[in-house]
Amino acid sequence: MPKSLSLPPGVATIDDIDRELIAVLADDGRIAVSELARRVGLSAPSTAERIRRLESQGVIQGFAVRIDPRALGYTLQAIVRVKPMPGQLHLVEEEIRRIPEFVECDKVTGDDCFICRLFLQSIEHLDAILSKITERAETSTAIVKATPVARRLPPLSVKTRSS
Repeated sequence: MPKSLSLPPGVATIDDIDRELIAVLADDGRIAVSELARRVGLSAPSTAERIRRLESQGVIQGFAVRIDPRALGYTLQAIVRVKPMPGQLHLVEEEIRRIPEFVECDKVTGDDCFICRLFLQSIEHLDAILSKITERAETSTAIVKATPVARRLPPLSVKTRSS
């Protein structure tokens, strides 16, 4: 068993200071560089340079605002499993991309090809959205009752099996 994980080509490596920067930024993306530098024990210019490097390497892929979809009138959330009919995979994928209520979608292995999350205003809204793809795919829908684990970062320290 290898003692270290090998990264795919083109994937940046990060050190413990980078991990600490990412952890602080994940908690408060609006933190001032001077305060971030103070927390990780670096100078402000060094901290700013590390952030620029992490962005240019694609480690940090952006900073975002998180909102409550209910404030926009989306009171219903659904998870939809999508199984395209033969020969329809790419057309279904394109249609899902065009519909803004699909806020995330993963291509997966197994019986279904996609698992998607939607924000909706009502069951009628859900029906109208699904009617756009059911000509080319079978769907299975679950209404989300609660989100005990919201989207979050993966653990910032990766342990190998031998550690």
